[in-house]
Amino acid sequence: MKFECKYLSSSLVGAFAFFLSTAATLAVTSTSVNAISITNRDDKDHKVTVIEGEAKTDHALKATAVVENICMKGCVVRLNDSENDEYELEGTEVVSIEDGYLYYDGPDAPAENMPAPAPGAPAPAVPPKS
Repeated sequence: MKFECKYLSSSLVGAFAFFLSTAATLAVTSTSVNAISITNRDDKDHKVTVIEGEAKTDHALKATAVVENICMKGCVVRLNDSENDEYELEGTEVVSIEDGYLYYDGPDAPAENMPAPAPGAPAPAVPPKS
């Protein structure tokens, strides 16, 4: 007795292909969600240094430019080589540079960590590291 399973095999192959494409899409999506995005809203360029553990990466962020998908697990972001302008980020924030300071921009900004803004000014992302 010979057992043929052509229909079942092609169904399984199709289901497996669907599973793999869905898993790949989720992996790409979740990676971009769990990373920092920095937008330079200033009229001048800024040097942004990202320090993750022992690794240090510099980004030249031109006026109105965006750098995305950096700092997946938390890091220190330094603006213009100034140790007084260091910001500790968790890795899920959407932030921008305005008037030389880093500010929370997106929905992932933790409201409990934001100081009250001055009238008419956005709230800073995090206070500079002391």
